[in-house]
Amino acid sequence: MLTRALVLALIAVTAPAAAQELTYDDCVAMVDRAPAAAEKKAAVWQTHGGGIAAMHCHALALFSLKRFAEAAVVLDTLGRNRDVPAGGRAALFDEAGSAWLAANKPVQAIPSFTAALADKPNDLSLLAARARARGLIRDWSGAEADLSAALSQDINRADLLVLRASARWAQGHKADSASDIVRALEIYPDYPPALVERGKMKYSAGDLGGAQKDWQKAASSGQGQTAADAKRYLSELQSKGGK
Repeated sequence: MLTRALVLALIAVTAPAAAQELTYDDCVAMVDRAPAAAEKKAAVWQTHGGGIAAMHCHALALFSLKRFAEAAVVLDTLGRNRDVPAGGRAALFDEAGSAWLAANKPVQAIPSFTAALADKPNDLSLLAARARARGLIRDWSGAEADLSAALSQDINRADLLVLRASARWAQGHKADSASDIVRALEIYPDYPPALVERGKMKYSAGDLGGAQKDWQKAASSGQGQTAADAKRYLSELQSKGGK
């Protein structure tokens, strides 16, 4: 979410004089200890001239309450405020896109990230975020384009190389996909997400033993979704007669 300094700077250029108070700090502190109460307070504050500070605190409270789609709507609305400087709009749209993803709504996230990129063209983190959203809706060519643009700025991002490898593989570009995985493992040897993808490639080529080794290593050293994916592939391999 936006830093306090950026929010206060936005308040200074968008809020009426009567609303330029540090109530934002009080509201954010309430989000941390009592988000339901903060959501109600922020909603009332908006009707009493709280401006961007009240709206942003409202979004924070909604997000904390896991009402991600509602938070995203508030953040998109803030991002469309033309009185907000470009850098602030980009940050707000970035937050909106992240909230849409948290709500499992990648279709809505893509326009938010695109709007952020309109104010911050070629921003690496925004390109990567939009690529992830595009991947979730299987827009593989769009995801690859965003990842290639991001990697043109930093070719040593193993995480983005793995994502591009996945997008390329889904399009049938197997040689390019394999090249990305090789590069990712050169940067980060035994990188669990790269091992998962390499295991899939080996499995597709009929190298069941090689696939099993990669997935076993990823399952033992990876975390979260990466480890879960590796374990699932191992289970599927065993059910099909693998060792």
